Amino acid sequence: MSKKGKLLIVDDNKNILSAVKMLTENYFEKVITLPSPASLISTIQTDNPDVLLLDMNFHAGINTGNEGIFWLNEVNSKFPKLKVVLFTAYADVDLAVRAMKDGAFDFIVKPWNNEKLIETLLNAYNEGKGKKLRKDVTPVASQMFWGNSPEMMRIRNIVERVAATDANILITGENGTGKEVLAREIHALSTRCGREMISLDMGAIPDTLFESELFGHKKGAFTDAHSDREGKMEAANNSTLFMDEIANMPLHLQAKLLTALQNRSITRLGTNNPVNIDIRLITATNRDLFEMSEKGDFRQDLLFRINTIHINIPPLRNRREDIIPLAEMFLKRYSEKYKKDNLAISDSAKESLISHSWDGNIRELQHTMEKAVIMCDDNVIKPEHLGLYSTTKVASSNKDMTLEEVERKAISDAMDSCDGNLSIVAQKLGITRQTLYNKIKRFGL
Repeated sequence: MSKKGKLLIVDDNKNILSAVKMLTENYFEKVITLPSPASLISTIQTDNPDVLLLDMNFHAGINTGNEGIFWLNEVNSKFPKLKVVLFTAYADVDLAVRAMKDGAFDFIVKPWNNEKLIETLLNAYNEGKGKKLRKDVTPVASQMFWGNSPEMMRIRNIVERVAATDANILITGENGTGKEVLAREIHALSTRCGREMISLDMGAIPDTLFESELFGHKKGAFTDAHSDREGKMEAANNSTLFMDEIANMPLHLQAKLLTALQNRSITRLGTNNPVNIDIRLITATNRDLFEMSEKGDFRQDLLFRINTIHINIPPLRNRREDIIPLAEMFLKRYSEKYKKDNLAISDSAKESLISHSWDGNIRELQHTMEKAVIMCDDNVIKPEHLGLYSTTKVASSNKDMTLEEVERKAISDAMDSCDGNLSIVAQKLGITRQTLYNKIKRFGL
């Protein structure tokens, strides 16, 4: 491999300076080290480095990261073309992410992964020279619909800033808002996009299989372990692990996940041999983890670990300007699928779409448009093709009914309008499927 450019490393730990210098000399033509930033500006003027690896703390007992931010701003103001990579302990990750808004190229967390360190520094060098990053990676087409609402534009700005980092991300929002789609978008924009994102639905795994799914197992580790099996965390090595419904994780497993994230290693069931892992973790939930943490139902230390960046996706009813563009996107998709050309949404149908509550959010809208395309027998989607249902209208038109009677009628009508699809019924009524099943049984529907 041909060496390229100059690297300047600033860190007050001599052992770190020595280790990083030995590692990076195989990739850079010249590696310069400084034990403090006192002569940083003059060194840059003299040696003209291409990349600066800058520690965030230089005085014992002070770990606010403010020193790193100060010198980052100094360098940016005097040498705007120099690419700065921050070197930080895990406790400063949140600060490092915010520092990227001030011009840092990226950050590396101590203790570091050698491959990730080199990759980040070379990417910084390449970008400084105007070269394309990660030439081995084929870009993934975006599946994310951003829309035009101010809140979604704010989220898009955050994603574009943090996607290329390794910061852990917590995505929250109601069912159907597109949390997994957003996770895939973040992965597609990351430096790990050359590998498949590994997904794990924590709500669909029996408690007895949680540990095996996460960490894997050795043949004979338990009754049904007929062969060695790689866990999801090991499968996601050098890629992204997306853990959906993270709030469903039992407390005892939360501790084990925390340990794996801290040690950057896992141990398969039935063995004592740790396996090093390098993953970027994205989690999602529709529950309030902060409230759960206060009640003791979710570990606070794990919440801090997964919550470096928190993105809350707004419900569809709070971004009504996006309803029609989304509906037209789904109309196009299902028109092609069912081979129905030249379909359009009537003005009255658009009014119905905009005024609907969308308790099931984008997922409900998607199912609604698919059904409308199937039911439409000409070229115009009309309100009757949508089959939308409003619990508000039912309640106001049946004032003489008891609450139980109103509830029974609401569920019955919703089942009729959704052609018996109980998943969509639950979404429309804003209840879980299990709650819906219980009520159906109770009312004899």
